[in-house]
Amino acid sequence: MNRFRRQFFLGMFALLAATVAALWVHRRFQHELPDYAYLTGWVLFAAMLVLTFFNARKKLPFLPLGRAETWLQIHIYLGFFTVVLFLIHLNFRAPHGGFEITLTWLFGLVSASGVVGLFFSRTLPRRLATRGGEVIFEKIPALRHALKTEAENLALGADAKSPVIAEFYAKRLAPFYAGPKNLWLHVVESRRPLNAVTAEIEDLRRFATEAERATLEKLAALVRQKDGLDYHRALQLALRLWLFVHIPLTYGLLIFTALHLVLVFGFSGGAR
Repeated sequence: MNRFRRQFFLGMFALLAATVAALWVHRRFQHELPDYAYLTGWVLFAAMLVLTFFNARKKLPFLPLGRAETWLQIHIYLGFFTVVLFLIHLNFRAPHGGFEITLTWLFGLVSASGVVGLFFSRTLPRRLATRGGEVIFEKIPALRHALKTEAENLALGADAKSPVIAEFYAKRLAPFYAGPKNLWLHVVESRRPLNAVTAEIEDLRRFATEAERATLEKLAALVRQKDGLDYHRALQLALRLWLFVHIPLTYGLLIFTALHLVLVFGFSGGAR
């Protein structure tokens, strides 16, 4: 059994055991402890703080806070367990009032974005490795420009002598090289746009001269390279944009939760 599978089974076992224990405690003590709702609220808030500390841990790698991989595993499975704690705190009922509904929506968005981020982090790096290895994100515009220049020289340069290829480039390939294309289609692993362009190039090759065929083959290769750059940009951008969604939502949830605590303890006698 490799390390990933071992971590997965240990994490799932711990999550299942903690969930069963939490549900048993909830069923056993929810009507016996007078401040049970406050207790579940504090436990939930503490779990949320631990989850937030994971981002701080990534920004402070020089401190002896344990391995980042260990913190990641804790973050993943504690995140799932926090959903259980949240439902227990609600007593598995729908929230009432505008503030509580807003807080529930925020929690749901944070949880959903966390699941999306887990899926991205587990699948996108492997997909990137299968498409030509790592490409530095900041260098992609320069690499794309170089491909565009080479394609223009082939189709429109001084040595180009095919009006058919020149017209095809102006109508079909110039927009393709104008900038990054097909962001979400790349994220969902769709190659329809690439297949459409290469199919059009292949149609031209059937009626082209020998010299034009050689040029079209080079253009097809450049199209595939540019599509590969767009693919890397799309997947790396998805990983970055996810953080820009998940982290602000997380801090927003903490702020609303802290305000919720103030309101509860200030106006419903919870501080007594």
